[in-house]
Amino acid sequence: MRPAWLALTAWLPILAWSAAAIAPAARGQAGSASNPVVVPVVVVDFSNPGISPSQWTLTLHRDGIGHFHSERGKPPVGEHQEIDPPDLDREIQLSAEFAERVFIAARNHNWFNQDCDSHLKVAFQGWKKLSYLGPEGQGACTFNYSKDKDIQALGDSLVGVAETLREGARLQMLLQHDPLGLDQEMEYLTQAAKDGRVQQVGAIREILERLADDQDVLDRVRKRARVLLKQAGT
Repeated sequence: MRPAWLALTAWLPILAWSAAAIAPAARGQAGSASNPVVVPVVVVDFSNPGISPSQWTLTLHRDGIGHFHSERGKPPVGEHQEIDPPDLDREIQLSAEFAERVFIAARNHNWFNQDCDSHLKVAFQGWKKLSYLGPEGQGACTFNYSKDKDIQALGDSLVGVAETLREGARLQMLLQHDPLGLDQEMEYLTQAAKDGRVQQVGAIREILERLADDQDVLDRVRKRARVLLKQAGT
């Protein structure tokens, strides 16, 4: 497992994958061996051995296309104890508006070339490492809690995206193994979307559309799925 505070070289393979995944020509860019194109990318590494997933990495491009990889750790307690999904490794699509806010935050904070952590004795929330690589340069900073309101809000929103993706995986497991359990899970997801614990619900559009059209699940589940899809812009 990679700790979130590894040096910049630790996430260069991820960036290489990200740059190779989308051809420069498809983005209207051109490059050469002497002047290669650097596709701007933000990478977020999260690490907290006390929860599941204990580590995840989110790679994001300016248009909202990205990749998410998570590794399970300590089994969760409470309502999600028996539905902890497996490790995730999937492409994602976030809204271009959300991605643009992430890149604006990177630019406004010197491509994360700053000390992000407050160094205060606060409750451990998990290490968040924000990294940027682009034509303007590169940088990275790691924090548990940041006194910079923009950085803290950015970290919270990205953790919310990760929770959305995990919720999508939970819904798929429940649909297959425990359809009645979808009622409670959709109630949680609906409330979490309201208070910001999950963000970018459109990233799990596929499973929400399945639930919205599935006549074998409870009517409440279908209705909540339709509400979430409407909020996501469908």
